[in-house]
Amino acid sequence: MSTGINIQLEEEQGALIIRIEGRMDAASAPVLERKLAEMIDGGKIKLVLDFAKIDYLSSAGMRLLLSTTKKLRGGKGGLHLCSVSEEVMEIIKMAGFERIIQIFPTEQEALQGFSNK
Repeated sequence: MSTGINIQLEEEQGALIIRIEGRMDAASAPVLERKLAEMIDGGKIKLVLDFAKIDYLSSAGMRLLLSTTKKLRGGKGGLHLCSVSEEVMEIIKMAGFERIIQIFPTEQEALQGFSNK
């Protein structure tokens, strides 16, 4: 069974960039959640989720973003989103999550967001 998601990891400027491709829904959110938990448990506290290739975000995906943001809140780390499509941004705004989750237009700006803390 396919989860509908592809995850690639890359480290840059002391942060972990997580490039996600596909749908973030009830089937794929647990896969990403395990990967994020593994990274956080391994000491990675600066996470950038590249949403350039995410074409769908369900409530399960939203819950994952919120719980990960809460886990990383405080300290020098955090969860930053970048390259969010208009369709996905609309979903995030409908839920009011743009006030909770830090969203940046580009990957570079998301990385710079950590140095501004």
